[in-house]
Amino acid sequence: MNKNVSLFIPCTVDLFLPEIGEATVKVLRRLGVNPVYHEKQTCCGQPAMNAGYRDQARKAAKHFLRIFGDDDVIVSPSGSCVYMIKKHYPELLCDEPHWLRRAEDLSERIYEFTQYIVDVLGIDDAGARYEGKVTYHESCHVLRGLGISTQPKKLLASISGAEMVPLFAADFCCGFGGEFADRYHYISEELVKEKVQNFVASGADLIVLCEPGCLLNIGGYLSRHHPGKKAMHMASLLAETGWEG
Repeated sequence: MNKNVSLFIPCTVDLFLPEIGEATVKVLRRLGVNPVYHEKQTCCGQPAMNAGYRDQARKAAKHFLRIFGDDDVIVSPSGSCVYMIKKHYPELLCDEPHWLRRAEDLSERIYEFTQYIVDVLGIDDAGARYEGKVTYHESCHVLRGLGISTQPKKLLASISGAEMVPLFAADFCCGFGGEFADRYHYISEELVKEKVQNFVASGADLIVLCEPGCLLNIGGYLSRHHPGKKAMHMASLLAETGWEG
């Protein structure tokens, strides 16, 4: 019997990378999960929080809690948004006991995509296939914020036909950082340049990651300077190369 989970699709995916949302649904359904989408969902408030607009971020947090507050499990293909909800919602709502309790309760029920598959479903092999060399970028919020690293690597290691190769400085920032990439674009450009140089030096055909913002940044740089190389979100890789379910 399929398990129902609520699917949170962040702004970056909704506006720029809808294929990641579609891939997330496809993979979860293949694994026996029924994703439910709340049409009234909006931004989690992370852009407002990063820009210093805490009142606006607080409003977004309360809206999110109203929409998702009664759901048993929430899954999202964006680690930074999951971190925003788990870490910053309690901070934003600390002076309002009712909302604080709701935020703390929900923080235990929201999962990043690979975390949910490996830690909750107990699945290491999603039935995917890829012929070529693959490497993995450790996105900052996914690694440092959520402590997620082994989960995506387990899923990558199980992909039939893929050869995993190490990425030098895999845990170094790619330079996106949301607001950072806009305010400090010269620094951001140098960081993503170094990340891509390490990717090219690894000999991999494909760099995989779990954060949509990093995908936009790395993928954009690749398209301008190394069009033969490719970046892909984990959900897209698992969906596009797996068997049809």
